[in-house]
Amino acid sequence: MGSRRFRIALVKPSHYDDDGYVIQWLKSFIPSNSLASVHALLLEAKARRALGPEVEIEISAQDETNSVVEPERLIAWLGEAEAGGFLGLVGVQSNQFPRALDIARPLRAAGLPVAIGGFHVSGCRAMLPETPPDIQEALDLGCVLYCGEAEGRIDAFVQAMAEGTAEPVYDFMKDLPDMAAATVPFLPPEVVRRNAGAYASFDAGRGCPFQCSFCTIINVQGRKSRFRTPDDIERIIRENAAQGIRRFFITDDNFARNKNWEAILDRCIRLREVEKMNFKFIIQVDTLCHKTPGFIEKAVRAGAHRVFIGLENVNPDNLTAAKKRQNKIWEYRAMLQEWKRHGAMTYAGYILGFPGDTPEKIKTDLEIIQRELPLDLVEFFILTPLPGSEDHQTLTREGAWMDPDMNRYDLEHVVSRHPLMSAAEWQGIYDEAWRFFYTPAHVETILRRGAANGLPMDKLLLPLVWFSGFVPIEKVHPLQGGWFRRKIRTQRRPGLPIEGRLTFYPKRAWEIAVRHVRWIGLYLAYERIRRRIKRQGAFEAYRDTALAPSDGEALAELQLMRVHGDQIARTYGAPELNKDKKAQEAPEVAAE
Repeated sequence: MGSRRFRIALVKPSHYDDDGYVIQWLKSFIPSNSLASVHALLLEAKARRALGPEVEIEISAQDETNSVVEPERLIAWLGEAEAGGFLGLVGVQSNQFPRALDIARPLRAAGLPVAIGGFHVSGCRAMLPETPPDIQEALDLGCVLYCGEAEGRIDAFVQAMAEGTAEPVYDFMKDLPDMAAATVPFLPPEVVRRNAGAYASFDAGRGCPFQCSFCTIINVQGRKSRFRTPDDIERIIRENAAQGIRRFFITDDNFARNKNWEAILDRCIRLREVEKMNFKFIIQVDTLCHKTPGFIEKAVRAGAHRVFIGLENVNPDNLTAAKKRQNKIWEYRAMLQEWKRHGAMTYAGYILGFPGDTPEKIKTDLEIIQRELPLDLVEFFILTPLPGSEDHQTLTREGAWMDPDMNRYDLEHVVSRHPLMSAAEWQGIYDEAWRFFYTPAHVETILRRGAANGLPMDKLLLPLVWFSGFVPIEKVHPLQGGWFRRKIRTQRRPGLPIEGRLTFYPKRAWEIAVRHVRWIGLYLAYERIRRRIKRQGAFEAYRDTALAPSDGEALAELQLMRVHGDQIARTYGAPELNKDKKAQEAPEVAAE
């Protein structure tokens, strides 16, 4: 048994920063669920002896955001296997595709098979009539492209890769597998612990019924939602707890629309409250989650200590333009207050660059958010026509200009034209938004609101430092961040010069010193604010507009409603602010 080895190297690639260096950290912040999912599928293929009783499958897994990926070492490792092997580049997003090709080239030159999967190849396959140049380049290199999901298909794929009979393109975009009792994502503890906080990840469901034009999920994972069972979720938690992993990032785009949400949360509550298992998780939800009776209360009891909310914007015209009419801005404050009442930390994504945006309008809306919405953290994104989205499909069909460099499609760079802002204005307001929102005065307000609702200021402090500091200090988005930035001198984007040792290392040492001084200074500034609030005491007495009651009369007085009242009436009609009417919910939500 297992007299010959077949090796599979799984790599989740990173991408390049503005200076051409791979973005990687000693510990990264966001785990890769794609890596965990494919790794788990291959573990099952290994257990089934998919290549026969005489072949032992060996698997390695690397996330380049927290590991140094060296093609030469991959070539050597794969080349030692008697039965062969291949490199699988998994979960490759559009901004990571150039780096994926750079990793693949030397392996293909060495005659080793390479397969590429993820949102970029799947999204382009789903939405574009012709193969774009970068994907054609991958095919010309002899890479195998995998579009869609691999559940139920992994054995046949591994066999084809081992035998050298793999097709150039596997397309399962119209044949999405059922998620009930499907293989659950899993990574070994040494890989999970390379994430800050040792967060593992899993998806409780895939797909989304909404039609947001900037979204790729609906066109890659489908508009029909598919769900795991409570038994699946319990298995994930127990398997990870057995190896000391007790924090999870649930990657569902909207867990609140999971039809099994209550059964899943009840199971988690039993594990926590009856069996006394200690675990926590981060979830993503929509802005109408508070309309579902019991959802927020059960989510927090089940372990949801942090919640990401797809706020996206507070301008109804912008939301309508993006086909995100399910977001009702007059519901935002009540929803956020409910999360705060239960002690959860709230994050919100906010998109800059909708057709009606200008720098002045964006600043006005950010001031409204600061004053009237009790959000703990806001992260900003540039509206980006990601391949696989309706926006990208539309611009491609119209022949509109889009930046040809996929490395820039990271939601931090301007890659298309705006009707009212120049590229410089658009990029400038994105960079400024982080400084504009996270002023010392507003950081103090966030800490006071947290303390007033029983959320310890200590738990808010580091996230505030993280979110406010990454763009100005590290020049990358917080979601691409981590602890201690690595830069490998020789891993620079092809076409850019490799700096000499006498130039690179002194400059790098100075960069490390300056950035750490700035990080320490930012932390100390926020710590002084926290200590001042603590000395003053009487936390529960603090009140401001964002924490005021959300009855109809109070809502009508908000600047949020005064500034955007006309757009609300034009888009939705006059909302019944004093009533929880089913008719106020988005048609898509009600239908589901």
